Amino acid sequence: MTTDPTLVPASRSQVWKNHGVLETVYSNWWVTMTVDDVERPDGSRVRHEVIRGPSAAGVVCLDPDRGVLMIWRHRFMPDSWGWEIPGGGIDPGESPVTAAQRECVEETGWEPVGELELITRHHPSAGFVDQTFYVFLATGARHLGDPSDANEAALVAWRGFDDIAADLRSGAISDAFTQVGLAFALMRSGFAERFASLQVDPGLAQPRNRAFPEQPR
Repeated sequence: MTTDPTLVPASRSQVWKNHGVLETVYSNWWVTMTVDDVERPDGSRVRHEVIRGPSAAGVVCLDPDRGVLMIWRHRFMPDSWGWEIPGGGIDPGESPVTAAQRECVEETGWEPVGELELITRHHPSAGFVDQTFYVFLATGARHLGDPSDANEAALVAWRGFDDIAADLRSGAISDAFTQVGLAFALMRSGFAERFASLQVDPGLAQPRNRAFPEQPR
């Protein structure tokens, strides 16, 4: 047992219990929003909003000479442009690794080569969303043709490590899926030291989202 006084021993008193759905607010093929009956650790019961949707998978195609295969795209929620790794929702009955391979081909026109290695599995917003995100690492990719999904990438490019560092610093890579995937991929591939002294632009701490231009820098 730990002797660190700052750690609280795990017990049933710290468990949040979901007693089931009280109300379905909205549901379609993509997402369901419900109000659930949740018991907090102190025993009180609350109505807690929950969003349920498909989990997602992405892939970091990392080549020591070319860098990382990425897409430049627009996100309407923050109304901003940024670089992201290819990825997307896992179809019913589809495995995470198959989804990662499929999404990469659809969004970039490049097919990951070799065996894909799972490098991280995480929950993007564990407080009220039930999704799980999987990120895989590929040691390269081969070009098959143009992307089949015209709604994702405005540009497909291999981004060098210096470019990625600049993008992280400026906020041009703000997607959490991409940030987490890159961090694990760079550590796994031995390139993390290049980013050890990285400092983000202090202006990113301002509450307003930065809208980057349609054309990347």
